[in-house]
Amino acid sequence: MKWDAWGDPDLAKPLSEDIRALLEQALGVTPADHPAPTAQEVVLRPSALSREDLDALAGIVGAAHVSSHDADRLPRAGGKSTPDLLRRRSREVQDAPDAVVLPGGEDEITAVLALCAERRIAVVPFGGGTSVVGGVDPVRGGFTAVISLDLRRFDRLESLDEVSGEAVLGAGLTGPQAEALLAARGYELGHYPQSFRYATVGGFAATRSSGQNSAGHGRFDDMVRGLRVLTPSGAIDLGRAPASAAGPDLRQLFLGSEGTLGVITAVRLRVHPTPAVKIHEAWSFPDFATGAAALREVEQQGTGPTVIRISDETETAINLAMTDRIGGAQVTGGCLAVTVFEGTPEQAAARHLRTREVLLAAGGTSLGEEAAKAWEHGRFNAPYLRDSLLTAGALCETLETATSWAGLAALKAAVTSALEDALRESGSSALVMCHISHVYPTGASLYFTVVAAQQDDPLEQWGRAKRAAGDAILAHGGTITHHHAVGTDHLPWMTREIGDLGVRILRAVKDAVDPAGILNPGKLIP
Repeated sequence: MKWDAWGDPDLAKPLSEDIRALLEQALGVTPADHPAPTAQEVVLRPSALSREDLDALAGIVGAAHVSSHDADRLPRAGGKSTPDLLRRRSREVQDAPDAVVLPGGEDEITAVLALCAERRIAVVPFGGGTSVVGGVDPVRGGFTAVISLDLRRFDRLESLDEVSGEAVLGAGLTGPQAEALLAARGYELGHYPQSFRYATVGGFAATRSSGQNSAGHGRFDDMVRGLRVLTPSGAIDLGRAPASAAGPDLRQLFLGSEGTLGVITAVRLRVHPTPAVKIHEAWSFPDFATGAAALREVEQQGTGPTVIRISDETETAINLAMTDRIGGAQVTGGCLAVTVFEGTPEQAAARHLRTREVLLAAGGTSLGEEAAKAWEHGRFNAPYLRDSLLTAGALCETLETATSWAGLAALKAAVTSALEDALRESGSSALVMCHISHVYPTGASLYFTVVAAQQDDPLEQWGRAKRAAGDAILAHGGTITHHHAVGTDHLPWMTREIGDLGVRILRAVKDAVDPAGILNPGKLIP
């Protein structure tokens, strides 16, 4: 990915003049005064590793797989949140890992961890670098140096059990690489988060990722049947059977552990045959409350869509402002919902019919297939718009949470108000959009997008809004994160999320598997 933006620079799209005019009229956004520095102009803090340290690492993985060059350190200097990208635009000295290390085998990782524990060097496991919560920030945490442990060489389909419907995938495989390897054998994983094009199998597991097809295939942790993890205290291979009563499920210690407890090298996953057909249908609802109730009915009746999601009135209106037709369908307002169904022709048709009956009865109006197909075609591209907004002088960021169906409306209202009030206090009016991104029988996830005019210190401006939103989430029964993970950004709320005893449990596990504390310090565990 581009070092100071999201994804492929060839896919970046500048804002149209109409959108620029809309931003200026609605939010007072004016173009940025100063161009961002080029990669050659960025000044990184010098590497703190000695020549002896670098030679020792090279002795383990090979000289070709260790680099302390700025060109290699810069792309791993953080993730892809708005604060990350704002920091990349700074002309001040920037932090970065002191070296990038690319192991090619589990024995090499074990040796690297032993060396780093001995020399007090922090280790940040690195997959696709798509974290939006500070999860791959090179925090030294009191250590002498920090390395980025890049797992891209763990990129094989290790095995496929077609009888059981399980595949073992290397942790360094990106989403497209994993799907291509499985597709060649007639199978699919079906995990499609917005970060799909760049995030990795190991990253999906380490962050409890949730993809846009979760209504049909579940979250990533639902797909996991086993995983291999290397820790400074030894290796562990978990998941002997589809289900077990042999004590607490230790897989859950490492799913969502964000590289703080071990390095995930391979994941055994549930897979399914590549769907024969897809059926798309978009819907319009008169208001968000009606649409949310309809989605709840669908999920609680188990009618089986692979994708089901709905945008609120503001998000739908903004989509309409960008084009008077969504995917060729004329939409005049309300809330836009999307459904997708997969499987054999008979399965997909039956699920589609059952869901359609529920949505019609709940007050939905069918818009046909084009808007749903248009959403699917562009579903990985929203971060490119965020980049263009930042360049144009707008502050744009996202956050997400989840709660019960009963608490959904109050949580949405509280977070929206918290964001608007905090940004107003900083001198900006704000546009707060929201959609239901994932549904469960007992609740759903709310995904917020915020746009405002950048002030003199946009990092502090967003920090104030984020703190207000986080406090509102915990005060109104939501989780501080549904699928973005904890990283550094959500750390201030973790004690309230899991309690003092929960924190002590995490610390005890950390002490057992990583007694020197070298793995991804400053993340997840208060």
